[in-house]
Amino acid sequence: MNGTIKKLTFYSKILHHTFDLHVYLPPHYSRLYTYHIAITQDGRDYFQFGKIARKIEDILEEGAEETIVVGIPYPSVQQRRKWYHPDSADSKSYIQFLVKELLPFLEDTYKTSNLSYGRTLMGDSLGATISLLAALKYPHSFARLIMHSPFVNDTVLQAAQRTNVWRSFEMYHTVGTEETRVETTDGNIQDFLKPNRTLHELLQKGCDRYHYHEFRGGHLWKYWEKDLPDALRFMFTNDAGKES
Repeated sequence: MNGTIKKLTFYSKILHHTFDLHVYLPPHYSRLYTYHIAITQDGRDYFQFGKIARKIEDILEEGAEETIVVGIPYPSVQQRRKWYHPDSADSKSYIQFLVKELLPFLEDTYKTSNLSYGRTLMGDSLGATISLLAALKYPHSFARLIMHSPFVNDTVLQAAQRTNVWRSFEMYHTVGTEETRVETTDGNIQDFLKPNRTLHELLQKGCDRYHYHEFRGGHLWKYWEKDLPDALRFMFTNDAGKES
């Protein structure tokens, strides 16, 4: 079983940036059918380090939902932080780009579901954070999340506490037990594990379908890559992820 990986150029007026999107199309893709869509922040990383195309094909063979994966690459580490950080003024513009520009463009380009449960946002670290914030702000656009080691601070916790829309989300949330001293892109050392446990305590109270676990490892792609099959299986197969 082999799908197609291609590049798709898209210019954002909101962000004033041209993206070369990474796109995975399932085998035998056809405009006659409607597909689930997964949009990944840190998109180049998910395709190169996470090998997401190969992994999603494996779960397709297990009977998973036919899913198109779109990876959004970031142009630089500095710009990534401006777009993804919850306390950055540019993060609001990035969320607007996702909902007001990218999503309509993808719906025009491919035959995808127009329901929030037909769309998944994914990301690691700050990419997971901005995915969560986008879904909290636009729950009618996105209702599924895969979060690998999200950066969690008071801004993120307060955003989740102010609303209960996440109770109807489907969420996969993971963090490493060794993520107690993570060097962030601004040069600081931060504890990711404790804040993620706090977020977990909040989300587990009412979310219909929520999976949280702690893997043995640190804030690195070699651990997220190993975890990715479980994340995809939870999100896109009908009989997975029953635990909460």
